[in-house]
Amino acid sequence: MSHRRIPKRKAILAGAGAVGIAAAAILLPNANASQSGSEDDRPGSPGKMSAASASALLQRLGKQLGDSYGGAYYDAAAQQLVVNVVGDDSEADAQVRRAGAVARSVQNSSTALKSATDSLSRRAAVPGTAWAVDPRTNQVVVTADRTVTGGRWDRLESAVEALGDGVARIQKSAGEFKPFLEGGDAVFGGGSRCSLGFNVTTQDGQPGFLTAGHCGVAAEQWSEEAGGAPVGTVQEAVFPGEGDFALVTYDDPGTEAPSAVDVGGGQLLEIQQAADAAVGQEVFRMGSTTGLRDGQVTGLNATVNYPEGTVTGLIQTDVCAEPGDSGGALFTRDGAAVGLTSGGSGDCTSGGETFFQPVTTALEAVGAQIG
Repeated sequence: MSHRRIPKRKAILAGAGAVGIAAAAILLPNANASQSGSEDDRPGSPGKMSAASASALLQRLGKQLGDSYGGAYYDAAAQQLVVNVVGDDSEADAQVRRAGAVARSVQNSSTALKSATDSLSRRAAVPGTAWAVDPRTNQVVVTADRTVTGGRWDRLESAVEALGDGVARIQKSAGEFKPFLEGGDAVFGGGSRCSLGFNVTTQDGQPGFLTAGHCGVAAEQWSEEAGGAPVGTVQEAVFPGEGDFALVTYDDPGTEAPSAVDVGGGQLLEIQQAADAAVGQEVFRMGSTTGLRDGQVTGLNATVNYPEGTVTGLIQTDVCAEPGDSGGALFTRDGAAVGLTSGGSGDCTSGGETFFQPVTTALEAVGAQIG
């Protein structure tokens, strides 16, 4: 976490600058520029691109393909955007290739998969379940935690089977879905401990920060130390419902709130902007319990049925997290703010599924901006 008084001894890492400490070694940059004039740059051939470029391209291309669009994901190893095209649509295939992406034939359209998630919300919204579209398998992946047994399991299985062959599949999680609240640098309130996500500036120019909504509803005021004097007050919190985010403004309007994330060992990564996530994208998480962790985005627009209620519109990843990490920052190696830690199952020993509130959605909802 980076939010208030930042010691001058800490070094700011501009984007993907080299890091000389073990805790932040996973942030070392990769060479990812395509070679000018290479075979991959020929018209109609897949081109290499960053995850951010792939996301921007997809915003345009997905709309153009219409009913032929079946989702897309970022192939981090090949540095390419893979676009699913429904059936044998040569015109759509050609359109994808002209845009510099890889076309792949699939069974299900994005519209059909969205309809499937809507059906699950009506028929299978039981605590301990979650679902998100996985464009790599072109299916809705439904996850049930260890509490889903007996009649609840039968209900879930029946709802998935009713969607038809090849539309959805169920997987079991060894853990239990719950918000990662405990009672990054840490913030404390109402006997609970969470992590600060990203510093922001509100519409009226006040300094503040984003954290998880379930932290914001747990306490109105937050401090830097357990039992310490409050430094911030919750202005808005959403949980459960259409997201899991909260805006906290600093009580002292003169608070220095740099746009950076503490990645451990006295190092800060400068946050340049907010960005949407892409399936397959490499991401990093910082939290007050487990520190710096990395992984990939595995699903978007995920629905999670926590014991406290249903939360929609989340990012699903395989990045581990534990209680106390709630609200912590999810970001990219080049300094883009992506998400806020919500909850999930498992821990950083056994792994599991973890869900994040998209930063772009939270910023729009509370009327704030990064920096």
